[in-house]
Order: sequence, then C-alpha cells, then structure tokens
Amino acid sequence: MTTRVRSILLIVIAVLALGGAGGYGAWAYAQYQSESRAPSQAAVAASAPAGPVVYFRNVASGQGQGMVATVPVDNSLGPRTITDQSCDRIYAAAARRICLHATPGLANTTDEEIFDADWNLLRTRTLNGSPSRARLLADGTLASSTVFVAGSGYAGGFSTATEISATDGEGFGNLEAYAIDIPGVTLSPAEHNLWGVTFAEDGDTFYATVGSADRNWLVKGSVRARTLTAVRAGVECPSLSPDRTRIAFKYKADPNQPGTRVLAVLDLATGEVTVLAEGRNVDDQAEWLDNTTVLYGLARGVPIGDSDVWSVPADGTGRPTLFIEHAWSPSVERR
Repeated sequence: MTTRVRSILLIVIAVLALGGAGGYGAWAYAQYQSESRAPSQAAVAASAPAGPVVYFRNVASGQGQGMVATVPVDNSLGPRTITDQSCDRIYAAAARRICLHATPGLANTTDEEIFDADWNLLRTRTLNGSPSRARLLADGTLASSTVFVAGSGYAGGFSTATEISATDGEGFGNLEAYAIDIPGVTLSPAEHNLWGVTFAEDGDTFYATVGSADRNWLVKGSVRARTLTAVRAGVECPSLSPDRTRIAFKYKADPNQPGTRVLAVLDLATGEVTVLAEGRNVDDQAEWLDNTTVLYGLARGVPIGDSDVWSVPADGTGRPTLFIEHAWSPSVERR
C-alpha cells in the first residue's frame, strides 16, 4: 500500500466515522484503483537475476508502489524485481525478512512481520506507533523494530519505542527497560528515547542511540544483561560495517541548523571520526553496501513520499552517487 493510498484510506475512515461516506468514499476508491493500475514509473524486470541483491521499498508511482523490490548489487540502476509484499520498512538477512507497515485505521499501530526467504509468514505482532526503523542480526536470528509513539510523556510531544526479539518469537523487551550507564548523566524513562539498533555478530551485542532533549549518545548494549553503556556522544542511527570495525552514523554538524544531520563514520578501535562527502540532510539509518561504501535514503521533496537511495565512499573521499531511483529503506543481501 502506498503512502498516498494509505492517506486516502485514513481520510475515508475518518469520513465514514463522521457519517459522510457517500461521494468521497467512491472518489477515494477510484483514485486507488487508478494509481494501482498505472504502469510503473520505473523499469521492471520479469524475474530476479542470479547473484546478490539490494532489497528496498519501491516508491516509484504506478503498479508495485509501496512494495518490496530488489535490484542486483552490480546493476542497481537497472530494472527492479517487485514482490507482492507491502512494507514501510524492510530489512533482509540470511533467510529472514522483517517488514514493518503502518496499519490503516484511526489507531496508530504498526504490523511487524517476520518472513522466510520465500516470503512465507513466520510470525506477526502489532506495535503501538508508526514504523521508523528495522534491523536483523546477520544470521537472521534477532530482530529490532522502532516505532514513533505520539502523546507520550517525553519532552517534545513524541517518543520512540524500540524492542529486540528473536525471529522465532522470544521477546527481549523494550530497550527503555534496560539499565543505562552514561558517566555523569542520570536519565529517567520519561527523559530519554532509544532508536537505531545495529547488531554485532555474537547474538548478544548491539549498538543503538540514546537521546534526551538535544543530546545523543552511541551506546553498546547487551541483550542478555539488559544493559546499555555509553560509547560516544553525538551519534545517531548507528550502522555497523560488515567487518565490524566501524559505525556509520548521522550527527548535527551545525548548531545553527539543529534539524540537519550529516553522515560520518566512527572507527571503533581508534575513535577517529571521518565526515562523509554528503552535505545534504540525511533522515535515514545508513546501510553498508560493502566495507568501502555506505547507502542511505534521501527524500525528493516532491511528490511527498518519493525518495532515492544514494551511495558515498566510507573514507570521506569522492562524492554522492545515485544508487537506486524511487527507493527507500535499502538492505544489502550478504553472501
């Protein structure tokens, strides 16, 4: 389901609730039928080629908008293969897929679904909030979901809820319940948010962001111990490199532009930070294409909901390159 179609359905539900179903409901349904039947704005392949692929949310208008799609890693601007699965956030690892999608209706909820490699549904649950971030452990055994929750007690009028669970069903709780160790700082649950999980390989260690007001910290977490320990201040939405030595993240580069985030890479061994050659505002959790290149989504602005996936070298050299047009939420298949 596309962002535009979902908005139309939400309006229809509201109109129905107010007793004004008649003409608007018919118009909205006609709009949905027209958009879903139009040819895709992007070139579409009949079947997926052999070799590694990048999964992403297809936001090209027309048939397949809002569905999960793939392109070959070595031909990302070529035709895409579109699945029948609708997701707002998608991530793939090993033989597992995690899909977050907003549930149509007046309630602000998200369906979290876990699939196998053939898109057979393994489990599903409903989260309170709208979809934000999703990640899997490299072997597909652990999943993390983040949703935005409106109307909480957190200063700013919204909060995030982030949970880790086993893809076979066992839950490890909301990260807000984990013990936080930030030297010299004490935070109550109402004073902090957690988001942007990225997993190490041991089935226990992960990294995430703790945020409070205008402050953020990179934290290293333990699923078994239920602990979060500060590593560095000023880090948002970490993404661990395939070789597990660096973290790509976004941060506030200019205090005069608090709403702007740029990309950088942190070397975990030396603490050295390399600012990447992308000066535009990035509102996404980066994904590593390989150990030398970082992927991320950038909104186009018009029309609302359209975006592209870009790439940039991880060593601070070069310049941004368009990687996939009309795409969002990239996830690289690793073999």
